[in-house]
Amino acid sequence: MAGWVKKKADIRRGELLDSAQALFFSKGYEATTVADIMERAGVSKGGFYHHFAAKEDLLEALGERMAAEAVVRLQPTLDEAGLDAVARMNAALSQARRFKVEDATAIRAAFDTVFKPENIVLYHRLNRAVGKVMLPLFTTILAQGKAEGRFRIDDPATTAEIIMQLGASTHDAVARAIEASGTSHAEEAAAALDERLRQQGIAIDRILGLPDGTIVFSEPGFAKAVMSAPAVRGS
Repeated sequence: MAGWVKKKADIRRGELLDSAQALFFSKGYEATTVADIMERAGVSKGGFYHHFAAKEDLLEALGERMAAEAVVRLQPTLDEAGLDAVARMNAALSQARRFKVEDATAIRAAFDTVFKPENIVLYHRLNRAVGKVMLPLFTTILAQGKAEGRFRIDDPATTAEIIMQLGASTHDAVARAIEASGTSHAEEAAAALDERLRQQGIAIDRILGLPDGTIVFSEPGFAKAVMSAPAVRGS
């Protein structure tokens, strides 16, 4: 009986996440209310607050779930035989960039809000939740690279965590690119973000003991492709 109750609770939580995702992606995070989510999911106020204390908790949980889904989409690359660690890392990063471009409109509608100054705490919460899911993926690749003698590192897990923390340092460049979207400064801000990401790739190379440019963390035009995604009305 206890197992059935837990399963029912998990299903209800999943339904709330499904509803939030559909609304955040179609209307935008800020234009979506908790009442909208409850109505779409068909749950009472008490049912909602049994699972989530606030809309921000839903966004954090959604980011974590989407990261887990991304890992599943990347699994064929992670499992592909014959790839050394550098090739595997670059293939995984390339696919991740492709996913972000393909899903840019929906992702921006849901997550652009975390780059506003007043939402910095939510940004760090989301970053931590996503990082927890992605960390094992990068740890596995770094462990392979250490075993192959390609990466000059001591502890793959610690190094993976340090590399992932570099992502938080792009916050301001992303925020500026978002703010400039749709203005005459959009292209300049996107180019600045591309350069910031390129420099992050070089930092990763140096952490791993690789020649500059070995890890292709970004590509010219990537930021512009993401930032030029059509805006969601109401976001």
